[in-house]
Amino acid sequence: MLVRTNQNTSLSSLFFNHTHGFSCWTGSMQFFLLCCVFLWAMLPQSDMHTAVPATVLDCCEGDILLLLDSSGSVAHHEFSRLLLFTADLLRPFSLGRGHVRVGLLQVGTSSKLEFGLNTHNSQESLQKALQHVHHLQGDTNTVAALRVAQQLLREAEEPVPKILLWLTDGVQPGDIVEPMTELKERGVSVLIVSTVHGNYRVLQRAVTPPKESHLYFVDIDNINIITEDLRKAIIKIIRAERLHVVHLTSHSAVLQWRPILRADGGYYELWYYSMLNTDPETRRIVSSDSSQAELRNLQPDTTYKAYLRPESNQRMFDTLSVTFTTLPDVLSPAVVSVSDSSPHQIRVSWGPLQPARVQRYTVEYGAIPSGLVRTVMFHSQKNSTLLTGLEQGSQYLVTVSALHVDGKEIAMSVRACTHEALPALADLQLTPVQHQEVQVAWKAHQEGLKGYWLKWENTNSHASSSKSSSKSSFSSVYLSPSSHSTRLTHLSPGSQVCVSPVYSSGLGDGLCCTALQTGYL
Repeated sequence: MLVRTNQNTSLSSLFFNHTHGFSCWTGSMQFFLLCCVFLWAMLPQSDMHTAVPATVLDCCEGDILLLLDSSGSVAHHEFSRLLLFTADLLRPFSLGRGHVRVGLLQVGTSSKLEFGLNTHNSQESLQKALQHVHHLQGDTNTVAALRVAQQLLREAEEPVPKILLWLTDGVQPGDIVEPMTELKERGVSVLIVSTVHGNYRVLQRAVTPPKESHLYFVDIDNINIITEDLRKAIIKIIRAERLHVVHLTSHSAVLQWRPILRADGGYYELWYYSMLNTDPETRRIVSSDSSQAELRNLQPDTTYKAYLRPESNQRMFDTLSVTFTTLPDVLSPAVVSVSDSSPHQIRVSWGPLQPARVQRYTVEYGAIPSGLVRTVMFHSQKNSTLLTGLEQGSQYLVTVSALHVDGKEIAMSVRACTHEALPALADLQLTPVQHQEVQVAWKAHQEGLKGYWLKWENTNSHASSSKSSSKSSFSSVYLSPSSHSTRLTHLSPGSQVCVSPVYSSGLGDGLCCTALQTGYL
């Protein structure tokens, strides 16, 4: 916990106290200008932008929810200073998904969500928004605001570190222990900045340890002196210099990390080994502009330890590490599926493709129980085929086998069914009734019939009868099995009308006719 007070309040005495030998009102103009320069150099650093290392800009990934005390106990001057402090604190960070997301929740009689975590993806947008935040005043209903904060952070779908930064005067915070405890139990880091009016005992129970870097009591007029320390504490929580496994198979792994050497040059040293020492240690050098590396020729179902050390002449970096276990070995075919079934054909697919390990695939299929078995062979790059010439309404046994380069043969079988051929529509007739109206009549096989699907092209005519003033669109309707005709309107010459019978297992073959001025085709 840091307690900071103004160290510059006696600055004027340096210029007007004769015991120090300074006087800006006597002597030559040159001496007067010299004093002015000295005064400018001694001004508090809050009025100047401090340089931020380039690595800070892309160092972090996490969510920061600002809980800003906007109640009436906070003077307008204090509120403005808190906003300026917040803008300066957050200015170095890259914003948006994959970087740092910032939300602002104001505390008053009622909580006000000024902007959510997904609102701002640039510093320009965030800084402008902070300039337009208005002081709510009213009561200090912090407990209600914390309940809203819990909901906001719970709904944040990103699995990243989360911070609640509470900016307050500390006056009458209410019973905050329980909601703060719930936040911390959910993994949220609670940091607090309070003016000297705050209750230390209450606030030190609310913050996430260590309180030395997460709790700050500071005079509002000198709040800038904690900016750097607080920013370092935030970066320590959300720093994204982590090594991740983003893709894993039985024989490979892809490691990914946030690039941190682009500004400094240098290189990455990567090495890895199996925890059971089944593989020798492997080392390689990765270029400074890389952010991922693929580890190949790994053993299946084996635990590995990988290290990544950034090397730079500019500064020292921590060595990153990750432990992972490769997937159990999978020999193709591990999956066989059937799709696009129709009365006389089915599509068979298999996987995974392993062209380096498989010589060829063989597909055998025959009707159950005693149909003729047919065999087709495919090269190692093939992973599907369409089986045609099948009997409708029949069940088939399909076996896919792979001959591997080591002589091993792996096979997998599935059952597949072809559909019964559905009766087609027997007849369809269009009879003109009036201008742009036709009577549609049809006939169909009634056994198992569930209804009809009717589709047609209609025309919406405007006042002008010219072709350019009409717009066409398609409409469709489902009709009951007892329907045998219907009347359609707004049909222009050349419009197509289609009717298909609907059965429990699908659509039967339909018929289409084209409407003419004097009849139909």
